[in-house]
Amino acid sequence: MDNDLIDMIAADNAQSDVHDKIKEILYAKSQENINAVTPSVTAGMFGGEVPDLAPSSVEDTTEVEAPAAEAETPDDEVEEEQPEA
Repeated sequence: MDNDLIDMIAADNAQSDVHDKIKEILYAKSQENINAVTPSVTAGMFGGEVPDLAPSSVEDTTEVEAPAAEAETPDDEVEEEQPEA
């Protein structure tokens, strides 16, 4: 545990300050884990090397899907009708 956090709790600092310090510690630990795993994931996905993805070499292959038909209500479910005002 971080000594600064322990000191903050012992000194009875504001809850928001303690909360922010906890988040800071957790984000730092998460970043360490991400940095440790990233090279092996990259190597696994790209065959051991990172491809050159310069903007000029990337083709736009985005496909747009047609909208799906609106879902119908199953027979066992009855839609409630609103009374006319």
